[in-house]
Amino acid sequence: MARNPNNHHARGNGITKVLIYGGSGATGAALARLLVAAGHNVHLTGRSESRLAAVAAEIGASYTVADVMDETSFARVSAEIDHPLSGLVYAVGSITLRQLAHLSARAMADDFHLNALGAALAVQAALPALKAAEGGASVVLFSSVAVGQGFANHASISMAKGAVEGLTRALAAELAPHIRVNAIAPSLTETPLAEPLTADARMAAGIAQLHALQRLGRPDDLAEIAAFLISARSGWISGQVLGVDGGRSRLRSRG
Repeated sequence: MARNPNNHHARGNGITKVLIYGGSGATGAALARLLVAAGHNVHLTGRSESRLAAVAAEIGASYTVADVMDETSFARVSAEIDHPLSGLVYAVGSITLRQLAHLSARAMADDFHLNALGAALAVQAALPALKAAEGGASVVLFSSVAVGQGFANHASISMAKGAVEGLTRALAAELAPHIRVNAIAPSLTETPLAEPLTADARMAAGIAQLHALQRLGRPDDLAEIAAFLISARSGWISGQVLGVDGGRSRLRSRG
């Protein structure tokens, strides 16, 4: 069941919401804070009720506990949204780093389900609410630098996130002109999800040096771009995959 501290707002009063899947994660929570500060009404989803409740209480958001691996959860989340949606952000992902020889079919299917199929189902379930938003709506998905820049041991996640990029362009064409669809492709970002790679200071420093800007990403780096893509300031941008990656996908500043 949704927890909604803002449930005094009634449907049809002109208020719209931004729905954030992964709203209790580092990037999703950072984005939620930015959007609320800018005057948006936000609804969060995620698996952990305690984490969702903490973020929601901090910013005055509503939330629904939901697992994107459960295909029935998307209809339930959308049913609990009591306003048109001016935006939807699918800030959900995984980092599976294994050689192809050591990847099971189940592991690859899970990566695809979590990253790509979940994104498609989230948008599908939210379409009526997105179409109901006056002035149009915006969808933001998340890809990875590993799609455009081949990395060893990234077969599963690159395959899944590559599907996200294809989905982004297909939906941008299909849902235009009322709904814009874009994706963000980050490089390694300092989040709990990335801790296996960033917990060791020397390893993290070594990875940072592979980037022209000589540091890892931060949740706010991604949140700022996502907030821009949700806003009317990006009103002529659709079907794009924006690299937010410290230059990793395009630049080689060191030999």
